[in-house]
Amino acid sequence: MQRSQESRPRAKSPFVAAFLSLLFPGLGHAYAGAYQRALGFAAPPILVAALLAGVVLRMDGAHLIGFLLTTGVLPGIFVFNLLLLVYRLVAIVDAYRVTVWLNALSANAGGRLGRPRLVFNPVSLGGLFAVVLVMSGAHVVVARYDVIAISALSDPCVFITDQTPANCDETPSSSPGGSLEPTDEPIGSPTPTATPPPIQGSALPDVTIPPWNGTERLNILLIGTDQRPNEGTYNTDTLIVVSIDPTTKQVAMFSLPRDSTDVPLPPGPLRNAYASYGGVYPNKINSLFTTVRGRPDLVPGTSRTRGYNGLKEVLGNLYNLDIKYFVEVNFEGFKKVVDDLGGVTINVQVPVQDDGYPSDTGRSSRVYIPAGIQHMTGAQALVYARSRHKSDDFDRGARQQRVLTSLREQADVTAIIPRIPQLLADVKTTVRTDIPQDQLARLAGLASSVDSKNIRSYVFSYPRYGTQVLSPIYKFLPDVTKIRTAVANAFKVDPQLEDTRAALAEENPSIWILNGSGRQGQATNLVQYLAYYGLSASAPTTKPNTSGLSGTQIVVYNGAETRLTDTIAFLESTFNTKVVLKSDPAIPVDVVITTTRRTPTLTPPPSS
Repeated sequence: MQRSQESRPRAKSPFVAAFLSLLFPGLGHAYAGAYQRALGFAAPPILVAALLAGVVLRMDGAHLIGFLLTTGVLPGIFVFNLLLLVYRLVAIVDAYRVTVWLNALSANAGGRLGRPRLVFNPVSLGGLFAVVLVMSGAHVVVARYDVIAISALSDPCVFITDQTPANCDETPSSSPGGSLEPTDEPIGSPTPTATPPPIQGSALPDVTIPPWNGTERLNILLIGTDQRPNEGTYNTDTLIVVSIDPTTKQVAMFSLPRDSTDVPLPPGPLRNAYASYGGVYPNKINSLFTTVRGRPDLVPGTSRTRGYNGLKEVLGNLYNLDIKYFVEVNFEGFKKVVDDLGGVTINVQVPVQDDGYPSDTGRSSRVYIPAGIQHMTGAQALVYARSRHKSDDFDRGARQQRVLTSLREQADVTAIIPRIPQLLADVKTTVRTDIPQDQLARLAGLASSVDSKNIRSYVFSYPRYGTQVLSPIYKFLPDVTKIRTAVANAFKVDPQLEDTRAALAEENPSIWILNGSGRQGQATNLVQYLAYYGLSASAPTTKPNTSGLSGTQIVVYNGAETRLTDTIAFLESTFNTKVVLKSDPAIPVDVVITTTRRTPTLTPPPSS
């Protein structure tokens, strides 16, 4: 009898069986020796896991996000997560019970001594409860993320329509000073605005824009808003139109300076505004949103869509583009979202120095961002994108576009997942858009197919794309013809050519071309040729002295060579000569080009 008890198999632990089933359904049954039952519990999850792995492994991060945004997927995940919770709960409890049963059966000599007596150890039951609690907690977390995502994607305050409820009015930023915009305007002298009288009885019908069909060029307006506490202003200081060709996967970004004035108005849906303002918007473009949102006689829509409709119509008219959608974020929210994403790494090409940037205390502070690779927090990225002192609109617009492309390149789904609750909470309070929810998955798929390293960048600023007025307040007057030509040719122009144009326009040298060849119109042709490459030149009628010149002469005056490195390299390559450096305070320009009969005939392409 003693020998029989010694040969009896050692009892299996029900807690271990439950724990193994926590790791994967069926493992606990296999541990207990119930192999057929183990296969029955393990087969469905194996098949589902193989199917999901086959789908997920074929997707990158953007495609995965696009899949999650597909209508019905997130609710489906919620239901699937609930069913999986129930399935795993059954597998864990069943593995525990089967182990207890087999232990009792073994202790009872296979049932020969009567009905097996099941013994449930209190300590083991506590272990079972702990296993169930851990397993349920994981599913609760997934369900929480899923519910937060569903809530954000169905929030009527994020997705703006004519049915947006009244309680979705924008809330100003709470920061006491961090969102205030540096300005070139005199303190106490607000920008004058021209407000036309109301047009009685002329409320316009709403304009329904057909959704994107998936094949046409897609244009989305990105708006950065300056919402100031305790003020009635609502300035849209960042206006970037992203244009995507879904066939070629090419992308262009068009930035219009916030100080742009006399932007042409479309005579169609905005016919009343067109008539009231005389065909152009006389104020700065960053005030258009506030001006038209309360004017049903000027712009179609409700009080919550009218401002966006006006911006899309006016910028669409300026660019000759059909702007389908907008995405708006206020600057305080931008800082939070960047922080939620773990910051952003930016290649700072030109150092940023601003001695008058307003701090959170409301006082001016000194900002310096050195050149090179910089990892920035949300607050630092906002300063980098918005600083304007000792800079210009071209540089500022380029920096804003660089922040966006850097965020696009660095989006890491695995890093974002732990921050999803806070990210979605911040998105709900800071982002507004009119992109239909059923278009989100398609747009995410399109974004994933775009090469962010090949984005063409356009900043429509002085001097290449307009003129400026410095007093009494700063204004930029856009050259509509040049802007429309650039937009029309955005996907036709060689990106390397556009980079050359941007670099030369940023240096902005003053150039004279003196015709010493005796050929009529040569200097004028060269002015147009240089303008094609982003250089602003003029051709005085002064007849130069060409004695002793065997070819084109390029003279750079008064130390301008220190800031015109790209311009000098371009001119030397174009005219196949070396520049001459001179000092003469009487010469009011940076560069003087004197032509001869040996100067090559250069004219811009007909399409320029």
